[in-house]
Amino acid sequence: MSSKNDTEVIIDGKIFTLSGYETKDYLQKVASYINGKISEFKKSEGFKNQSAEVRSTLVSLNIADDYFKAKKQADALESDVELKDKQIYETKNELVTTQIKIESLEKELDDLRKQLTEAQKENIKLEARIYELKEDNDKLLEKTKNTSDVKKTSRTKKSTLSEEI
Repeated sequence: MSSKNDTEVIIDGKIFTLSGYETKDYLQKVASYINGKISEFKKSEGFKNQSAEVRSTLVSLNIADDYFKAKKQADALESDVELKDKQIYETKNELVTTQIKIESLEKELDDLRKQLTEAQKENIKLEARIYELKEDNDKLLEKTKNTSDVKKTSRTKKSTLSEEI
């Protein structure tokens, strides 16, 4: 725990000794703030004509007003920070979910590419087999045609021979 600090400050021309756990610089800033408020009011003609008690009350009210405005602003900023933190948390969760989805889709894409490559290889094999079968078919057709031609020629010769006999 830090030690208590005592410092002398001047407020409205009077010397006061302030004590607190804050730094001496901080206590001087507080006194300076109060002096600033008093100076603002002293510029007003009506303020000078008031009793010391009324002047003190007006300065106190003005300082309290500043405090509540600053507190309201700080609370709004804190709410803003909480909202932003929540949005960041949700965005991070969405990011993680999206990254997982991307990884899954990339794996699926790799699998599909492998399947496509295998299908293309199989297609090439099947096309080669079709080509072989067509060649075999053409050869058989040629043989059949040749056999048919030979049979025709043979019949024609047989027929010619029969006629000659």
